[in-house]
Amino acid sequence: MLDYRLQVFYTVCETLSFNKAAEKLFISQPAVTKHIKELELHFKTTLFNRANKKVSLTEEGKLVKLYAENVFKQYSQLEFDLNLIKNKTKGKLRLGASTTISQYILPEILAKFHARFPELKISLTNGNSSEIEMLFTQNKIDLGIVEGINKNTDLKYVAFLKDEIVLVGRVHNELLQSDAITIKQLLQLPLITREEGSGTLDIMNAYFKKQKISFKDLHIEMQLGSTEAIKNYLLHSNCFAFLSVFSVHQELLNNQLKIIDVKGFDINRTLHYCYPQGQPTALVELFIKFASALR
Repeated sequence: MLDYRLQVFYTVCETLSFNKAAEKLFISQPAVTKHIKELELHFKTTLFNRANKKVSLTEEGKLVKLYAENVFKQYSQLEFDLNLIKNKTKGKLRLGASTTISQYILPEILAKFHARFPELKISLTNGNSSEIEMLFTQNKIDLGIVEGINKNTDLKYVAFLKDEIVLVGRVHNELLQSDAITIKQLLQLPLITREEGSGTLDIMNAYFKKQKISFKDLHIEMQLGSTEAIKNYLLHSNCFAFLSVFSVHQELLNNQLKIIDVKGFDINRTLHYCYPQGQPTALVELFIKFASALR
């Protein structure tokens, strides 16, 4: 078993609050304080600054956090490998993933997963985030991986991967030669977006709303149903689009598309696993652990 004090320490690191850590761990706040003090005594150092009711990591605390992350990862891999020895994995895993994930992120993971578990049958259904969530009601998938905002209260969402939405256009775009623009300039550019229900469009909507920018203020030339369609359109036009950085990796390497920096814009998101509320099935848990170990 892992040292529980290390788990308490890491939870305080995540929440930067002894009270919130206690709630998350279902223990009392004095118990959290006790575990942290014991850890500080063990390492003979102070791990947290506690001033004006604010909690922050000391330099020593940051180092311990880094090692704790490695310990948890190694422990997870140990459990994973021990289970492989004890159990011969068979069965069928039905995956559903939104477009960006299924096209640009999952193929490498699936190839390695199949090489490790050749007897396990895998199917992958592609669709936008809303469509993937709908597949659970039809009992057509066991695990979803989506890029949109968590909507369905019947599903549990678990962080999968960090992603960034970037503004891109073709390298020889005649409307814009600069690699950096202002928000005012952005409002004048012709844009291509994904269709309604797309996770990327949901993220953009939410982000623009925070920036107090209405979608009506944007010059949207067209909506297309896939990222590939948008990229090909960009290569033959002077339009621009907000796309996942994962989806344009090859075009950036080939010098076909370029990223345009919008000053004051930073659209980051977390891609999520999703499955019905409760304990995930053994195969779902197996895939999540395997994919997490590759990151």
